[in-house]
Amino acid sequence: MTELIKIQNELKVPKGNLNKFGNYKYRSAEDILEAVKPILFKHGALLTLTDSIEAIGSKLFLKSIASLWVGEANIFVTGFAELSEHKGMSAEQTTGTASSYARKYALNGLFLIDETEQDADNDNKKVEVKPMTEPPKHFSATATELPPLSDKAFAAMLDAIAKGEKDKVKLAMAKYTLLKPQLDELTKLLN
Repeated sequence: MTELIKIQNELKVPKGNLNKFGNYKYRSAEDILEAVKPILFKHGALLTLTDSIEAIGSKLFLKSIASLWVGEANIFVTGFAELSEHKGMSAEQTTGTASSYARKYALNGLFLIDETEQDADNDNKKVEVKPMTEPPKHFSATATELPPLSDKAFAAMLDAIAKGEKDKVKLAMAKYTLLKPQLDELTKLLN
């Protein structure tokens, strides 16, 4: 999807918000959407965001999918944020906060936005990035993100490990996008 490469190259979203409590700069999902809309229009691309709630183990997560459509081609990236209670927030506010975080990270993944830019640890380390004028020669227009690992598939992998079928699990892991807790658990059991 050549248009996605062009969009990623053109999109610039500075960290324009300041967290006064933690004294750090950040960007929000809203900032990303505001910056990308004119670029999407320019390239005839459609961006959709969808949210759902998923149980992973005993925890609830808000799952957000950022899907980019250019003609018939589609690519999507998934972001997750844990749904947990926050002191002083209603259930609706908690869900909205999780949605914003999940959407932000889905958009970061889709548009290759690096969250480490302008962090305190990186202020003195300037890296020059030259814009790409052509997509890489090995780029595949059919490339899409791997599907997320479902609870059912995760349970099946755990059963396979218990049966000593570690090689089978290693092959299956390459077919999914794993959450960090899933990856950590499987890695621990496979070693």
